[in-house]
Amino acid sequence: MLVSRYAATFAGTPEHVALARNHVWDYLADCPVADDACLIVSEFASNAVLHSLSRVGMFTVRCERFSTYVWVEVEDEGGDWCRPESDGRPHGLDIVSLLVGEAGWGIEPTSEGQRIVWARLELPRP
Repeated sequence: MLVSRYAATFAGTPEHVALARNHVWDYLADCPVADDACLIVSEFASNAVLHSLSRVGMFTVRCERFSTYVWVEVEDEGGDWCRPESDGRPHGLDIVSLLVGEAGWGIEPTSEGQRIVWARLELPRP
């Protein structure tokens, strides 16, 4: 089973969201789900910067490529956050759900008060 990993921590600024996305793109460049993974990392990292204590701190991006799927996650510094009410148009997390399905992503608190938002992207079968 092929497994490789990427992980890095970034300052909680918009510029670092773009940097994180670019790093994941470099890591997954030859992967068929690279575009979707980068979109998801961008959404998760943007939410960390906009809606968590990471806006004055840091966020961590992790990405693992397995033989049948890619796992991406962003860990933020926690704080109050809730999903906004629907206004009839898709927003970032709605787009994530469209890409990986409702069961293909989630939000988990850590014991230290942070939050990990994750997604699993299935690789096409050969």
